[in-house]
Amino acid sequence: MLRRLCVTDDGSTTIFVPQLNEHYHSLNGAVNESLHVFIKTGLLSLQQKESLHILEIGFGTALNAALSEVFTRENKMLNYTALEPFPLNNEEIQSLNYFEVYPDISKDIFLKLHAVPFDNQYYPITDKFRLRLFAASITSMIFDDEQYDLVYFDAFAPDKQPELWTKEVFLNIYNAMKVGAVLCTYSAKGSVRRQMEAIGFKVERLEGFAKKREMLRAIKL
Repeated sequence: MLRRLCVTDDGSTTIFVPQLNEHYHSLNGAVNESLHVFIKTGLLSLQQKESLHILEIGFGTALNAALSEVFTRENKMLNYTALEPFPLNNEEIQSLNYFEVYPDISKDIFLKLHAVPFDNQYYPITDKFRLRLFAASITSMIFDDEQYDLVYFDAFAPDKQPELWTKEVFLNIYNAMKVGAVLCTYSAKGSVRRQMEAIGFKVERLEGFAKKREMLRAIKL
């Protein structure tokens, strides 16, 4: 898959995929989007939990994983599982600048995240952060029931890859989530919200990032 590096408005880098005419992050700011959609709205809503199991749909540049490590560094154990059918190559990884734009991200830890093999096994990144990577799409995964506290749904947009935003996909994720677990996504498309609600999620429409009016947070009751 052909990809190109871009710089977003907050100075942080992202990747552009010409085949899909889609960027990995908002051009209004990759780091700030991740902070708003996944960290502040998702991770920080689970402050009371001492240990978390996170599932990310779309590992991409590892920005969400790196920021999650920052925000759980002091007081949580994080078990992080991510799916990525098209991992970045070394040249692309070396071109990313998140630790320069957001200094709390450790360059060493960021590179360790990208060094984890896609072999479906947990690897220790720090004493409090373990990472497991699958080179797979969500459409091909079968999960054990009720194992995740938090889901970052960061796939390409519904109009770009509609097969990733189906009722079947969300039901698979719903079954893999613990009761009370949270799913966050930047999309607020009506069809996405209705499919989540039909499965049983309680869905909240929250303020979106930058020019996006809304985003979704779904809770498994």
